[in-house]
Amino acid sequence: MNAEMLSMIYAYTAVGVGVILAAAGLGSAIGWGLICAKTLEGIARQPEMRPALMTNMFIFAGLMESFPFIILAFAMWFLFANPFVGALEAAIKAAVH
Repeated sequence: MNAEMLSMIYAYTAVGVGVILAAAGLGSAIGWGLICAKTLEGIARQPEMRPALMTNMFIFAGLMESFPFIILAFAMWFLFANPFVGALEAAIKAAVH
C-alpha cells in the first residue's frame, strides 16, 4: 500500500509539474505577444515616441520574462524535493504509532 501511494504521489506530481510548466510557457508567449503588439501600435500612432516605447518594452519584457523562470524553480522543487513524499512518510509513521 505504501509503495502504491508513493508512486501515485510521484505520478500526480509529474502531471502537476507538466501543467505548471505548460501554463508558464503559454503565459510567457501571450505576454511577449501583447507587449510587442502594443509597442508596435504605439510606434505606429506616434513614431517620434519610438525610443521611449522601445525602452519601456524591454523593461517590461524583462520583468515578464522572470515569471517563467520563477515558475520553473518551483516546478523543479516539486519534482526533485517533493514535499508530499515527506508528508506521506510522516502520516504513515503517525498511523503506525
